[in-house]
Amino acid sequence: MALGYVALVLHAHLPFVRHPESDYVLEEEWLYEAITETYVPLIHVFEGLKRDGIDFKITMSMTPPLVSMLRDPLLQKRYEEHLTKLQELVEKEIVHHQHHGHFRYLAEYYQKEFAAIRATWERYDGDLIYAFKQFLDSNNLEIITCGATHGYFPLMKMYPQAVWAQIKVACEHYEEHFGQAPKGIWLPECAYYEGVERMLADAGLRYFLVDGHGILYARPRPRFGTYAPIFTETGVAAFGRDHESSQQVWSSQVGYPGDPEYREFYKDLGWEAEYEYIKPYIMPNGQRKNIGIKYHKITSRQAGLSDKALYDPYWAKEKSAEHASNFMYNRQQQIENLAGMMHRPPLVVSPYDAELFGHWWYEGPWFIDYLFRKAWYDQNTFDMTHLADYLRHNPTQQVCRPSQSSWGYKGFHEYWLNETNAWIYPHLHKTAERMIDLSRREAQDTVEERALNQAARELLLLQSSDWAFIMRTGTMVPYAERRTRSHLLRFNKLYDDVRAGTLDEAWLAQVEAMDNIFPSIDYRVYRPL
Repeated sequence: MALGYVALVLHAHLPFVRHPESDYVLEEEWLYEAITETYVPLIHVFEGLKRDGIDFKITMSMTPPLVSMLRDPLLQKRYEEHLTKLQELVEKEIVHHQHHGHFRYLAEYYQKEFAAIRATWERYDGDLIYAFKQFLDSNNLEIITCGATHGYFPLMKMYPQAVWAQIKVACEHYEEHFGQAPKGIWLPECAYYEGVERMLADAGLRYFLVDGHGILYARPRPRFGTYAPIFTETGVAAFGRDHESSQQVWSSQVGYPGDPEYREFYKDLGWEAEYEYIKPYIMPNGQRKNIGIKYHKITSRQAGLSDKALYDPYWAKEKSAEHASNFMYNRQQQIENLAGMMHRPPLVVSPYDAELFGHWWYEGPWFIDYLFRKAWYDQNTFDMTHLADYLRHNPTQQVCRPSQSSWGYKGFHEYWLNETNAWIYPHLHKTAERMIDLSRREAQDTVEERALNQAARELLLLQSSDWAFIMRTGTMVPYAERRTRSHLLRFNKLYDDVRAGTLDEAWLAQVEAMDNIFPSIDYRVYRPL
């Protein structure tokens, strides 16, 4: 009998980036990189574990924007073109480096990797949601939802209808794609405010995740800290992030991803290759960009980009196995100590951004694979679990009120409300007020109904926390500002035209084709609660 549980939770999210009006937009490649480096490698890990008889358990959020993009025919077609160019480039690289053994070895390694990714893509006919759903159906993978567009709930709470729409639309979207209602939700940015659990309960959700201090400062103080969930007064459970296991994986300074054997993210062929050679594979305007083919390892924290040694996936894979062993050992020690004090099985919840595994930390999927295999064969201190199974087997927990919190900088809301992005919030609030006003209308005809539904889509896309996050990080800021302004302008035109009875059906059709998320949305979701 195991002494406790470990729950690995991956948060798979990207903002809705889809530009049919343009032949090329760099930001669409966020999705293509994540498919190649994170989502397909995770499918390979799950398939391998299943094939080898390992009854793995993992929780994974898949946000509505990500699900929508993965199932969008235009983006599927563009991804295939992206992968074709990658494969074409790596064939050239093999020839280009035919007299340099190590470079050729790496080019041939990438050739095999891209071929395996294409084989998986074609085996599922480009439908990765179906691929993940098979593991949901076998109860190995618990897929949970998120806010409809990853809106930051605590900064929307003055408009409960806006928070409700984010929750309700997300749950309906999940059911459309996965054939069942979601059991849990990843609160966007793990951002919790007191009272949101009532809406989660009304939507039929059973649990959500918060950062550790959201549990530690709950009222009354939870007896078991973050090592057991708490029930809110609505009956919805809250799981808290474990700081110790998070830091071991997250931190580039003291965590695993900074190991010298691992692949260097910031040294990419798109910036390193001779310009005329790489020109067909970078941006159409001639600007360089990351390609995804990287030949160097981290080497050391002191080494500049020009001093990096060549990467070797064999030794990197060995290192990922070593780190998986270390992670497992640390959880064993942690759970043995906790079980002695708690007199009940402790639960260690380890949540991470899914894109950390593969995209930022290339060896991350190998780490997950080794961790599940080692936990299955090499120890009996803990069981790997997903959150739905844990609640099913442990239905009695302490009742507390969590503390307002997020998993961002300083643990509260500062990262999404500061001098770089504060200007967006008066617009967000006014737009929410206007949408609530529109929701009271009864559409006079199908065109007005379409316009009201499109207004709801524009507000949801405007509320994405990604735009405020990007403005704060200082990368791709013009794109985030452009998206904020474009959704705001489209909403305001729809609002004015609906009220004036001057709808332009041709323009409406164009906007519907561009911002086509949530085709089944009903604007009445914004009606006062």
